[in-house]
Amino acid sequence: MKDGIHPEYQETTVSCGCGNSFVTRSTRPELRVDICNQCHPFFTGKLKYVDTAGRIEKFQSKFAAGSYASLQEKKKKKKVPKPAES
Repeated sequence: MKDGIHPEYQETTVSCGCGNSFVTRSTRPELRVDICNQCHPFFTGKLKYVDTAGRIEKFQSKFAAGSYASLQEKKKKKKVPKPAES
């Protein structure tokens, strides 16, 4: 390998949103992840919603009223007659 062109490979601490952390090796000194093997539904067998941008709350608030705006009939505008010119 050529000297000076490769990034330094070092020990890395990986921190998960659930509080789990472990040490591995990478070119970065620290990594933060949203989900890991301790909290991922595939490994735990438990159902967990991964909501990163509030999408679930946005969906629930949109449909909480029981109607969807794009499916509602459009209101017809009343035509106002122009005043007669004398």
